[in-house]
Amino acid sequence: MFRAHLDAVSAGGGSASGGKSKILELALHERVVSLEKTKEGTFTAKTKTGKEFSAKAMLIVSGAGRRKLTIPGADTFENKGVTYCASCDGPLFSGQDVAVVGGGNAGFETALQLLAYAKSVTLIHRNVEFKADPITVEKARSHPNMRTIANAEPTEVKGGPFVTGLVYKDKHSGELKELAVSGIFAEIGVMPNTDFVKSLVKLDTFGRIPVDPRNQRTEVDGIWAAGDCTNELYHQNNIAAGDGVKALEDIYLWIKKQ
Repeated sequence: MFRAHLDAVSAGGGSASGGKSKILELALHERVVSLEKTKEGTFTAKTKTGKEFSAKAMLIVSGAGRRKLTIPGADTFENKGVTYCASCDGPLFSGQDVAVVGGGNAGFETALQLLAYAKSVTLIHRNVEFKADPITVEKARSHPNMRTIANAEPTEVKGGPFVTGLVYKDKHSGELKELAVSGIFAEIGVMPNTDFVKSLVKLDTFGRIPVDPRNQRTEVDGIWAAGDCTNELYHQNNIAAGDGVKALEDIYLWIKKQ
């Protein structure tokens, strides 16, 4: 769709363009595996297929992937009850019993969101102490339809066509127990897609790219970053898009001065 839009805009410039963009080249289905700075001060991105792309400026928008459950049944029932997005799928579980895996702020915020739809929400955390802010924990636990299980390790997702239960191990007693739920929301962290830049751009302890929030610049002159691969506090599509626009504005001004 984006390619068709780009070609249509370019075609509006006359037959000299031949209906194809001379402004932007799309390299689809290419995965960048490394980013290097050349002696001339430009940057070269190398892809998995061996191709190379060079530029004066680079904008990194590689995003992040959700850390997924690796227990038996998790893959089988993904999108059949196992989900990683309460904002997307929460309303589908209206009036049903659901579980949240993860004891950080994301887990408890997901639980609070689900309490608006679900019949009950059970949050399971593998450690004794929750990592979320005490105020957030207290707010969630005060809801009559909320239950928390600490020091418990999920071991298996069960179901037929769809999820029917989550098996977990009580780490204190070693006993296996099954929780009857039709939805399992995993909030066990995200993995920024930044391995390909770690030799060039400084990363924080979570593997994210630190940026100046005013213009999305990294510590490397000529490299910007936006979206979930950065240390942005909030991870939403509209915020990522706004950060990208901000970066492009700054890149344009930066290139004019070169």
